[in-house]
Amino acid sequence: MSSQEHPLGISFEFFPPNTDAGREKLIHVRDELAARQPRFFSVTYGAGGSTQARTRDIVRTVSQCGITTAPHLSCIGSEKAQLRDLLAQYREEGVDSLVALRGDMPSGMGSIGELRYANELVEFIRAETGDHFDIAVAAYPESHPQAPNLDKDVENFARKMKAGANMAITQYFFTADAYFNFVEKARALGVEQPIIPGIMPITNYTKLARFSDACGAEIPRWIRKQLEAYGDDSEAIAAFGTDVVSRLCERLLDGGAPGLHFYTLNQAAPVLKIVDNIGG
Repeated sequence: MSSQEHPLGISFEFFPPNTDAGREKLIHVRDELAARQPRFFSVTYGAGGSTQARTRDIVRTVSQCGITTAPHLSCIGSEKAQLRDLLAQYREEGVDSLVALRGDMPSGMGSIGELRYANELVEFIRAETGDHFDIAVAAYPESHPQAPNLDKDVENFARKMKAGANMAITQYFFTADAYFNFVEKARALGVEQPIIPGIMPITNYTKLARFSDACGAEIPRWIRKQLEAYGDDSEAIAAFGTDVVSRLCERLLDGGAPGLHFYTLNQAAPVLKIVDNIGG
């Protein structure tokens, strides 16, 4: 995944908006972030026909600015024929990068699909398309919520990388040592590809806490307590969050992280404040 790169090796994630207004806003956000010359953009994916169609539509929209754009591709609930068709469509549209995920079982869907795990999806993509796609996979420095323990999770991660992934993007976290420990364990298992930290700006404590509880990302107690103390003071929360996340990014880069991948939530300003703070 490459373009004329920002010197810090940054990249950004978007999600498909549900409304025309959201799509118009995303175009402006895309342009603001494209000006920072990121390595790539990624676009999230949810299972189901309508969401899949929105993902493809937004991939086209986002990539029009000339930045490599990587759609998320999930295997849970999908059959090989569906995935084969989608890969062919992306190739025809000039897409050459993907984020390959297991995904979550959508409510009401009875079949898990023919591929159960992300390593099987990576193997399938390689078997179908050779080296056409640069493939990123997910990593969980604090362990996947469904993993029995961190060591087992790192073993599963190494399996995905050895199946043919080019790089990994982590779940967001707020403790740098969790990332460094995960990377050390992965390297010990022979993983050599880049493992890029995923970064989540802090702008709304309630939403962040709810999302973090659901995905297993730990908010350190001292951060929770300070955010709680600010109550509804959104400006104080944003300023504190910018400072905390900026210092996290600086420590990660100083410790050898190969770049930063920002979960933008389709907003430019919170991300750009952090990028500016770390010299971008």
